[in-house]
Amino acid sequence: MDKQEEKGLGHEHNTSKVENSDQGPGRRKSFGLYVVTFFIMFGVWVVLSGKFDPFHLSLGVISCAIVAYLSADLLRPTVRGLLILLVRWVPYLLWLMKEIFKANLHVTYLVFHPRMMDLIDPKIVKFRSKLEGDLALVTFADSITLTPGTITVNVSPDGDFKVHAIDKASGEPLPGEMEARIAKAFGESDG
Repeated sequence: MDKQEEKGLGHEHNTSKVENSDQGPGRRKSFGLYVVTFFIMFGVWVVLSGKFDPFHLSLGVISCAIVAYLSADLLRPTVRGLLILLVRWVPYLLWLMKEIFKANLHVTYLVFHPRMMDLIDPKIVKFRSKLEGDLALVTFADSITLTPGTITVNVSPDGDFKVHAIDKASGEPLPGEMEARIAKAFGESDG
C-alpha cells in the first residue's frame, strides 16, 4: 500500500470518527438550536410567571439557559417543520381553547343550576380511537382531560378509551371532532 492510499484510509477513518461522535450522547449542540430553545422557553416563562422584577427575570434566564443547554438537541427545527407546526397545530390549539371555554360555561351552568343534582349524571364513555400513533393518543387523552366535564380514565395502547363524563352532554361528542382534528394535526387523516 502506498502512502497516498494510507492517507486516504486514515482520512476516511477520521471522518467516520467525526460522524460517529456526532450521533452519541456527548454530541456537540448547535448554537442556533440552543438560542431558539432558550428564547421559546424564556418567552413561556415570562408569560406564565407574570413577574417582571429583576429577581424573577434573572431566575428565568438562569433556568431557561440550563434547560436549553441540556435539551436543545431534542429540537430539530427546519423551515418546513415550523410551517407544518403552524399549519397543523395552531388551528387545533385555537379550536381546543374555544372548546375548553365552552365546556367551562357548561360546567358552570351545571354547578349553579338550582336542580344541579338532577342534571349531573356521571357516565363512563367507552370508545376505540382511530388514531394510530402513541403521541396522538396521548394528545387526545390530554385534550379530553383539559376539557372541563370530562376526564380520561384509561387509554390502552390499542386506542381503547374510557372517559368519565359529568353528564350526557359532556360525553356525547366523543370521539368526534376532537379526534378528527388531532388526526389532522398529526398527519394521520386522509383529507
